Amino acid sequence: MHHQWLLLAACFWVIFMFMVASKFITLTFKDPDAYSSKEEVLFLTAMPDTGRLRGEKPFLEELKPTEKVLSDSQLVQPLVYLERLELIRNVCRDEALKNLSHTVVSKFVLDRIFVCDKHKILFCQTPKVGNTQWKKVLIVLNGACSACRVSHCAVRGAFPSIEEIPENVVHDHEKNGLPRLSSFSNAEIQKRLKTYFKFFIVRDPFERLISAFKDKFVHNPRFEPWYRHEIAPGIIRKYRRNRTETRGIQFEDFVRYLGDPNHRWLDLQFGDHIIHWVTYVELCAPCEITYSVIGHHETLEDDAPYILKEAGIDHLVSYPTIPPGITVYNKTKVEHYFLGISKRDIRRLYARFQGDFKLFGYQKPDFLLN
Repeated sequence: MHHQWLLLAACFWVIFMFMVASKFITLTFKDPDAYSSKEEVLFLTAMPDTGRLRGEKPFLEELKPTEKVLSDSQLVQPLVYLERLELIRNVCRDEALKNLSHTVVSKFVLDRIFVCDKHKILFCQTPKVGNTQWKKVLIVLNGACSACRVSHCAVRGAFPSIEEIPENVVHDHEKNGLPRLSSFSNAEIQKRLKTYFKFFIVRDPFERLISAFKDKFVHNPRFEPWYRHEIAPGIIRKYRRNRTETRGIQFEDFVRYLGDPNHRWLDLQFGDHIIHWVTYVELCAPCEITYSVIGHHETLEDDAPYILKEAGIDHLVSYPTIPPGITVYNKTKVEHYFLGISKRDIRRLYARFQGDFKLFGYQKPDFLLN
């Protein structure tokens, strides 16, 4: 009987020692692995607690109300915009492209830049790249117009939202209340160029020319008859090869005019109407003016919210809804419009717009040139 009690006690002692040893092993070896794994997950998904103010919500809690997780494209967005600006700086330093990338900051350029003093924003207009919507954004931000600049403003306080602004008001610079940078003194111009948020939008240069041709010469608005009745005949007279051809202006005529190294004498006759097809360099002087952000029409779904955020106005206004697919580059359309146009004429056109292709990272259209 005595031996049985001794054996039972020994069993309990062995079991007790095994439990102690197991606990020791767990504390010593298991925790570092678990901590390392946990630390790695936190590094990828959350901001560290160091320096957080009392009551401040952690990063993951801040995301909960939107029910969104940042995508890879959203996480790298700032890098994309920095790379665009760096590309511009590099091309501007390229002596071989100097004649295609540099221009004088003339009144023509300053006329293209619209001012929002209230929020310290400068927007350079690049027609046929969705500029109408951006002008609407500025109209709303400006509170329609400034009484000190426009004595009889038809839109003062009348359009609190973008959707309510009619197209004819947007493009009527006597009514839209958007001052141009050229309307200020030299000192005021320099001050705004140095301190304001500055941006403009670009798109594939050849696709933009197609859009300009369609808008001004094919679907010509009734309130802009001079494109079809004055500018088109001038281009046809000088650049149409088949003099017996009686049709209206064709895209081939337009391409030949734009690619002509001596196009400027016609440009002077056409006046400011040429803004719809001259280069981005001629419009906005990206090598002379240091812009804050360059948006791309092809990625406008991401670029528009980013621009509003960087300008500090995303809580005041939203960019209008973009119809699906409207900003996507359409290679088939480009091929269709250039079909039948001589390689010589296309190469001359590219020679003029090469600066735009290089500055803004658009691929050389070898499928048209070779």
